[in-house]
Amino acid sequence: MNALGDLVARERRSDDPALSIPHSGGYDYHRLCTTAWKTGNFLRHLGVREGVSVGIVTSPSAQPVLGFLGAMLLGSTVRFDPPNEFDARVLLAPTEGVGDYELPPGGQYVAYGKSPTDPNVSHFETDVWSENPTFPETPIPPETTALTGETDVSHEELIGAGRRIADQWNLKPGNAVVVRAPLADPRAVGGGIVAPLIAGAEIVLDTDRIGEFAIACDGDDVPDGSVLTAGDVSV
Repeated sequence: MNALGDLVARERRSDDPALSIPHSGGYDYHRLCTTAWKTGNFLRHLGVREGVSVGIVTSPSAQPVLGFLGAMLLGSTVRFDPPNEFDARVLLAPTEGVGDYELPPGGQYVAYGKSPTDPNVSHFETDVWSENPTFPETPIPPETTALTGETDVSHEELIGAGRRIADQWNLKPGNAVVVRAPLADPRAVGGGIVAPLIAGAEIVLDTDRIGEFAIACDGDDVPDGSVLTAGDVSV
């Protein structure tokens, strides 16, 4: 595994649970991979590619994770919860907040959740649903920047962080990693998103406690209350 797009490679499709949000529907690995490919195809149409940025405004829902994976397939750089004025090709945000952001000329706005009333704003669910459910092989150099913000983090660094956490917890299919940390922190992405996907485990976005930095793991082989805090994760 050399780049983050490998997390949703074709051979990783299965019926094992991959992503869930309490009080909402979930994704198995088959659906997660397919939807990530469709997201990548949609973002490509909007001009996303290597060397450009995608801003993702987070909420406890699947769309920010799918947007991240789609952007990684294309080799672009993601900034979670960007400032209101941000130099990006695409901004993905909840419909009720997308108007709070300003992109440079040519920037594309994508809303998720309710259908936007502004014709200049794309609707994530509608446009991704209609995309091709395949994705061409697109090699991405491991040193490519994946996340930006207070610091830049490469594909290689995120995969390394994810592997360390997966090994520390002996993660495997059937385990669930519960994310209670803001995705704007690269440690939350490495420990809470990349680690479970590397291991074939499940990501659970904790909608009730988001904002605290904690990544907890549930599973038969994991001691009760196993929690990583900010000091336990390095990227």
